[in-house]
Amino acid sequence: MLPPVPGTPGTHRFYPERSARVSMLSVLMLANLLVCALLALLLSNILWSSYVHNFTPYLKWQDALVALLWFVAFIALGGSVFVLRFLYALHCGTKKGMLVLEKGATLIVRDLAAENLASIFWMLHSAFWCFVAVLTGLLPLILLGWTTRLSPFALAIIATGVAGVISLGGLIVSVVAGIFIVFGCVGVVSFCRRLGGAQEYPLASGVVLRIDNCVLTITCSGMSESMVDLKLLAEDDARQFFSLLREYWIRAGHAWNPALDKEIEDALDEVRAVYTRTRPATIKTQVVVK
Repeated sequence: MLPPVPGTPGTHRFYPERSARVSMLSVLMLANLLVCALLALLLSNILWSSYVHNFTPYLKWQDALVALLWFVAFIALGGSVFVLRFLYALHCGTKKGMLVLEKGATLIVRDLAAENLASIFWMLHSAFWCFVAVLTGLLPLILLGWTTRLSPFALAIIATGVAGVISLGGLIVSVVAGIFIVFGCVGVVSFCRRLGGAQEYPLASGVVLRIDNCVLTITCSGMSESMVDLKLLAEDDARQFFSLLREYWIRAGHAWNPALDKEIEDALDEVRAVYTRTRPATIKTQVVVK
């Protein structure tokens, strides 16, 4: 932990020490997403040039597949933007601090845990299957291209009529799934803005602090909830942060959480256990190198 910043007495900044693994996972995920987007665009270009683009009263299966590949490229590029945003947040955390206690009155936090990457993945996963639902609803329109070619003519009329009726229900599925995609695209703007961004909370009676499994959870009315993995801190920084937090909590009259002192003790025990498990491996590596 660095000493209080000159000119801002009582400001304590805590920096992530174990962010290298999170950064490596972020870079790997970014590379995979970019490769996925490139492959999807290349395959769609090959498929696009393989058939005639004339107007038909039904949906061609090639058009559906091209649309799916374009959407895969779209969400892969969108996911790349989110990962880049998270990498920028990691950079800001190492420069400006992951946790900042200002004069015991304000707590500024950044969620830099690797679970953010899992959130990005599941968001892309949901978007993909929503688009699959859109195409599934349009499947009867694709079948129209097959039913109109049936023989005899009476069978073609019956099969086309059945496919047309089924397509009405499929359109409802497609519209609902499409609405989910549109609202999701709107919602990801705020998600991207909050991803690893600094959240400022006043240490007043309206805030609630909880520590469970070395994860600090902060809730405050009118503000979004934040979760911070305290295992990213160095051992000395974690101890210092818990000591300051307990001191400010006592001054606040236990207002944030009556059980916070017990939660801090449990978190300290967990920090000791984590660093005890990692030290023997470090010592063994040093001996081998010598």
